[in-house]
Amino acid sequence: MSGLRFAAFLLLVACVLPASAQTYPVRPIRMIVGFAPGGTGEFMSRTLTPRMGELLGQQFIIDFRGGAGTTLATGLAAAAPADGYTVFIQSLTTQAINHSLYAKLPYDTRRDFASAGLIGVVPLVLGAHPSFPARSPKELVALSHARPGSLNFGSAGVGTTSHFAVELFKLASKADLTHVPYKGAGPAMIDTMAGFIPLVSDAITSMKPHLDAGKLRGIAIGSAQRSEAAPNLVTFAESGYPGFEVTTWWGILVPVRTPAAVIARLNGELNRTLEDGAVRSRMQTYGATIKFGAPELGMELIVSEIDKWAKAVKATGARVD
Repeated sequence: MSGLRFAAFLLLVACVLPASAQTYPVRPIRMIVGFAPGGTGEFMSRTLTPRMGELLGQQFIIDFRGGAGTTLATGLAAAAPADGYTVFIQSLTTQAINHSLYAKLPYDTRRDFASAGLIGVVPLVLGAHPSFPARSPKELVALSHARPGSLNFGSAGVGTTSHFAVELFKLASKADLTHVPYKGAGPAMIDTMAGFIPLVSDAITSMKPHLDAGKLRGIAIGSAQRSEAAPNLVTFAESGYPGFEVTTWWGILVPVRTPAAVIARLNGELNRTLEDGAVRSRMQTYGATIKFGAPELGMELIVSEIDKWAKAVKATGARVD
């Protein structure tokens, strides 16, 4: 190839690459959610996708894939084409927990994913059926000792933050509580409201409507201070367990080889969505604290969360082979 032709080729590449980035997306985007409907995964996806879809000019198709502590959905997302048309909205904290909890995983979040951006952080709540006699963490502990082996709590699944929030509380309080894993927080809350199990753990974002309607009653919240979304709900820290805090980070991941220009577009529109007044109001009303920024912040957080939760997994002795 002559020097003139090679220069023309480089000019063509320089023109074509930005154009392809500008045209993305040209078809609907699939958003995989690692939980069943009814939990925080549904809250986050349905809060973000209408506005984000407007900004991108394409519809999001939400694909709920609950079960196995989100590992099924994560494996599915990791194996998807790295073209920007499959994104994975997920609890980054659950991703971190699973790395230490499972003896073998079909993926490595650090190796197989790239971050498209952070969404925010949400505190966990321990809730109960309205007829449950214990109304505080201390009363719950006393009741669990009076009825050993009889108090069950539901969670979004083994390894989820809603599971480990209670496991850490059990370590701190010596409460006698038995875990009942579900395929998502939605089914766990439905069974608690129906009286099939007495307790349920999940994020304030998904539990708030049921607390407000009187269908569930909060025992305590895992934030450092009381939440404006539920100001009458006490924290574990003020209830006799100082320093006890459990929250979950949320973000959007994509397969690792997704083009940088596509990730930048997704990140930009995600950040613009989180700055939207209606979106911010809904997130804050339901107890989520918005945290967003550059894509690399998501992977930095995942690495730090893996190290942090490895200690918690070891302390509880939990393991899935």
